[in-house]
Amino acid sequence: CPALSRRAMSLQRVEEAELVHELGRLEPAELVLARSEDTAEVWQQLAPPAAGGPPRTWRDAWLFDEPLARDELRRVFRVESLEGFGFGGDDALLIRAAGAVVTYINEIRPSGIEHLQPPRIVRRGAEMALDEMTRRNLELVEPLRAGEQGGTLLSVIDEAVTAMGGRLLRRWILRPLVELEAIAARLDAVEDMVEQPELRERVRSVLRPVTDLERVAGRVGTGRVSPRDLLGLARSLAQLPAVQQAAGTARSSLLRDAAARIDVLADVHALLERAISPDAPASLAEGGVIRVGYSDELDELRAVRDGAVDFIAALQVRERERTGIPSLKVGFNKVFGYYLEVTRANLERVPDDYIRKQTLANAERYLTPELKEWEEKVFGAEDRIATLEAELFAKLRAEVAAQVPRLQQTAHHLALIDVLAALAETAVRRGYVRPDVHSGFELEVRAGRHPVVETMMPREDFIPNDVRLDAKNMAGKSTVLRQVGLIQLLAQMGSFVPATEARLAVVDRIFTRVGASDNLARGQSTFMVEMNETAAILHGATRDSLVLLDEIGRGTSTYDGVSIAWAVTEHLHERIGCKAIFATHYHELTQLADRFAGVTNLNVAVREVGDDIVFMRRLETGGADRSYGIQVARLAGVPRSVIDRARELLIELEGTHSQGGDGLGRKSARQPAAALGIDQLALFGPASPADHPVLRRLRDLALDQITPIEALNLLDELRRSLDNAGDD
Repeated sequence: CPALSRRAMSLQRVEEAELVHELGRLEPAELVLARSEDTAEVWQQLAPPAAGGPPRTWRDAWLFDEPLARDELRRVFRVESLEGFGFGGDDALLIRAAGAVVTYINEIRPSGIEHLQPPRIVRRGAEMALDEMTRRNLELVEPLRAGEQGGTLLSVIDEAVTAMGGRLLRRWILRPLVELEAIAARLDAVEDMVEQPELRERVRSVLRPVTDLERVAGRVGTGRVSPRDLLGLARSLAQLPAVQQAAGTARSSLLRDAAARIDVLADVHALLERAISPDAPASLAEGGVIRVGYSDELDELRAVRDGAVDFIAALQVRERERTGIPSLKVGFNKVFGYYLEVTRANLERVPDDYIRKQTLANAERYLTPELKEWEEKVFGAEDRIATLEAELFAKLRAEVAAQVPRLQQTAHHLALIDVLAALAETAVRRGYVRPDVHSGFELEVRAGRHPVVETMMPREDFIPNDVRLDAKNMAGKSTVLRQVGLIQLLAQMGSFVPATEARLAVVDRIFTRVGASDNLARGQSTFMVEMNETAAILHGATRDSLVLLDEIGRGTSTYDGVSIAWAVTEHLHERIGCKAIFATHYHELTQLADRFAGVTNLNVAVREVGDDIVFMRRLETGGADRSYGIQVARLAGVPRSVIDRARELLIELEGTHSQGGDGLGRKSARQPAAALGIDQLALFGPASPADHPVLRRLRDLALDQITPIEALNLLDELRRSLDNAGDD
């Protein structure tokens, strides 16, 4: 069935798009793929090499065999069954993928297996999946323009005081919640911190000295931890009781539960306190890693070494007195070891028991049997000390590595507390309020602000706007459009929002289509990219989605564009019924408000003062009565000659097409061109349908000199010529 075939192809494209979006969110450093022609073809289509992306590692298909993968997961995580991890009967693909990853890691870095945490399955429905275009258009964690600093939602709200909290906050932004109970729990915790500033500051204060426990755990597990890492770990563990005590006094059950789940690892802290020197260097090779008192054998060796060094230092004084050479000195270098140096002016005073070791331009270097004996004591002690310290450090590292799972769990709870406190700090600093998140349909924001834009200008210069979307209306414009998306996302990640009041229904997805870009690597034009993104939205959106569209159809001809925009709007309203904000310059679309009760027109207020315009940055009810493109071009610095010529052409075009509508939204242009029967506007060629070659032949035809059969043949020829023109 062709219809079913097309549907299957559409679903496949949607699934492939979701896979690409998920990879964009995860930002993997490497892809491990099964070696096969089908797999290679799929990945060639999804991400051609010219488009960049993570490197691909191809492995034989047996690596992804389910029984092998299942056995490998059970072996590595020391379990009898995978059910405890949430794997069910329909999760064969998940097991194959997870098992292949673990096998691959064990192949390239066996030491990295021990610190792997058990797999965690994230099923659809618990968290919102944000596609790549939404992450890009809303500038969640990366700015639109590569190389720019700041200008993202993450840069504005990141008040985390630990590296772990910063990473978790980023994950929350990219994975908002969709379960009302979980959202409410986070909001309760943030509100608790907002209302108790002393609690918030105490929690943040005791968290600040905590090092990156997640990264330290990883280095411990792979055997790459340094002495200074363990010293930092010891100092961080010393903070945990204070963190637990502070967060444990909160009213929020989420904060109290996180505090109760913190394992202070008192045994690990005590071990590190006894073992690691407070002056531990960055490298084991520098020595002095193990604290005095931890090993009797090491302490004895150090005493021998230090005694020998002290003797050698005192030797200089004794030899000066014995030889009467006041300039004699004891020196050391890595090539010759210890030596006695005498200048040439004093060589006649050198005793007979001195043995020449090295000749210099202005001096001679000597050693004595006694000096040689003590040198051997120093070197022997130092070699043994280095060996013993390495052994003790390896044993210590192994003992800490055995506690990596406990360390990782504690790091997770610390990051959670840090993020909740950070969101509260952001709310207080920037004047955010708690949103009322509900399970209905309505979205209402009073005096809403764009969280990023408002930080780039004085607060008094940003004009807040009210937006209300319910089952009866939808509306919009660019900054407000992004503003609503960010407010919705902030609320569902558990944050307060920039507004005076916000009532928001939980949405399952946020979709955006903003701006114009091409994809040269895949051979796609700007308009093709726009249509791909639009198709993904129309296939993926549900009634519970929030759709944000900033221009549809601007990359093609005027009438094609307005027709597509009109049809997309109707589909969103009639077929999907979701909340949608559609910013457009097609004035024709304002007529939809007369046709559908669920459509409302809003426009950004503009004031004209002579030839100047002032954008009030405030939404008003109703559609705009005109565009201000030429005025904006003038403000942008377009040459005056171009501006003047554009005004002349605008007047001419408005006059020429005012009777039937000009496709530019003026006068009678209040419905799509297809409905009006108007041809595409011709700016640089024949502007009238009367100039069509078929009409010219009919006009020149001598009807009184043509036979009926000739007339029929001519009509057939003209019809075929029109069909051919349509195909072209």
